[in-house]
Order: sequence, then C-alpha cells, then structure tokens
Amino acid sequence: MSAIAPTPSAALRSHWLVCAAMLLMLIVYNVVCQVWGNELQITVSEERRVLVRSVLYAVAIVLFPLTNLTKHILLRLNQTMPGPRTAGQRYFTTIAVSQALIEWVGLFGPIMIVLGDGFNTLYIFSLMHGLGIFLHRPKMAEYRAIADALSARDNRGE
Repeated sequence: MSAIAPTPSAALRSHWLVCAAMLLMLIVYNVVCQVWGNELQITVSEERRVLVRSVLYAVAIVLFPLTNLTKHILLRLNQTMPGPRTAGQRYFTTIAVSQALIEWVGLFGPIMIVLGDGFNTLYIFSLMHGLGIFLHRPKMAEYRAIADALSARDNRGE
C-alpha cells in the first residue's frame, strides 16, 4: 500500500465508472427500443401483458428497498469484516452489487417492449432505473467511514 493517500476524486474513479456504465446501458436500451422496437415485439395477449407489467412494477418497487438494505448491510460488513482488501476495493464491491441490483429495473422496460407494450412503460422503468443509479451512486462519506473503520481496526492491531 502506498504512503500517499489517493485524492478523493481518484479514490472513487472506478466506482463512478460503474455508474457511468449503468447509465450508458440505460441509454443503449432506450435507443435500441426506439430504433428497433417494432421489429423486436412479439404478440402477447393484452391480459398477459398487463399481468407481466404489474408483476414487474411490483418487483421494481420491492427492489428499491431491498437494494438499500443490501447496500446498508454491505457497508457495515466492509467496516467490520477482517481481510486484506482495501477500503476502495470493499466499497467498489458495494457499489457494483447495488448498481447490479438496480440494473434489473432498467431491463424491465425493454422486456415490456419485446412483449408488445408501449414506450410509456419503457420510460417509466428507465426513470426508475435512473433514480436508482442516482440513489446508489458512490458517496465520499460512505467511503471515508469504511476507511476510518479499517484504519481504527489496524491501529488496534486486529
């Protein structure tokens, strides 16, 4: 480990790249659905489509607090679990897992387009996904809490 601490922006650069990749995928989903949406659609009855849409809305609604709980648990584990991993590596795992869970919400829009639903549903799921990316973005305070906890643990000799 180097004696020089990374600057705050450098410490979370890879974390922000994960968020940028998720945002890029969201944009790609929307562009693909806009350009090739009609060719991708299959014929599904209205009743089945409404059922699938309702289930996906429910899953999306449940994923938000579940992701928040998962992130909270991972943050606490990052502060308390022993091991050689640095604070940056630990926090990167937390961000990657949180963003991966929220990514499912972004996939629900293209799924509904394939099932023959309209663009309104795509936009709703896309906005929810964008909100999830924003809510679970890297935060310097969370990173510092992990770094401080690991530093305190190392000073105690654990």
